[in-house]
Amino acid sequence: MTYVPHLLAVLVGAGLTIQVGMNATVRLVIGSPIIATIVNFGVGLAGLFLIALATNARPAPGSIVAVPAWAWLGGLLGALYVASTTVLGPRLGAAALLALTLFGQMAAALIVDHYGAIGFAQNPITPARLVGAVFLVLGVMLILKR
Repeated sequence: MTYVPHLLAVLVGAGLTIQVGMNATVRLVIGSPIIATIVNFGVGLAGLFLIALATNARPAPGSIVAVPAWAWLGGLLGALYVASTTVLGPRLGAAALLALTLFGQMAAALIVDHYGAIGFAQNPITPARLVGAVFLVLGVMLILKR
């Protein structure tokens, strides 16, 4: 079994914490969480555009119009995440912010997996998964203790 995807997921998670600090700095200097989010997405879009050019990435013919309307809202959720964490990060601290967002992600993930919704494979909630979620909640509570 290869653990490369697991390692990449850990690195992406670490990158999210670093991103929050970078975005908060942009917000403090610019003075607006919305403009800081636009800057974040603009830089990200430029980087992705260059990667697409370098790799000759192209959508399959007709695929863009075939995307369900609800799926386009993922970009809005991403923007809301970036804007919110830009403001909340400095107020809550990195560990508390990421613990709380992880808790929200885990709760949603259990539900989405259980029903096999929005493109995920169905993975029923089991007692072991619930115990893991409880441990996560306990971990969040411990992280929030000062």
